Amino acid sequence: MYRTSGLVIKYPCCYSVVMVVTRTALAARNRILDATTRVLLSDGADSLTIAAVAREAGMSKGGLFYHFESKHALIEGLIDRLLGGFDRALEGSTSAPGEATRAYLRDGVSLEGAAAGKQLMGGLIGATLVEPALMEPVRERYLAWQARLENDGIDPAVASTVRMAVDGWWMSDTFDLAPPDAQLRLRLAAYLERLVDDAVAGRE
Repeated sequence: MYRTSGLVIKYPCCYSVVMVVTRTALAARNRILDATTRVLLSDGADSLTIAAVAREAGMSKGGLFYHFESKHALIEGLIDRLLGGFDRALEGSTSAPGEATRAYLRDGVSLEGAAAGKQLMGGLIGATLVEPALMEPVRERYLAWQARLENDGIDPAVASTVRMAVDGWWMSDTFDLAPPDAQLRLRLAAYLERLVDDAVAGRE
């Protein structure tokens, strides 16, 4: 967990130490993690080195080591940051039927969510190739997401359909596998929203 100027940011799957950081330090960490994602997406897992990330981030290796003591810590930080955004989307949803499913959908298919999803899928795939053992906390997080959606007060099959559609959407964007254009994206999102609406109506 990281605390900066009263804002608490949790990285629950890999860190247990509480650190106090300044906004400047947090910005530097994010710059490093952005650079890590770019190296993974552009050059592949085999090219991920401290030197490559430092060069991409525009800092010295010493500057990078100030924030991340090893490549392993760098990958842990990347995974936690990538997954944390989607945690917050679900945690911010209400307990009303279908709301967690809607949150997952809306966060995933928004322009911001689409960009985050591309980073998520590309970063996770690259990171776990570098550190295969780190796939376990990723699986645990996905299990938690799936459990939340299955207990969203609607047919679990509908909630799971939405989740799988969003995950496939991210994959399509990440690898440029014929992603839908803007107009079709809107129609797909509206269709999935109607699935949730019908599931909510069906239980009333």
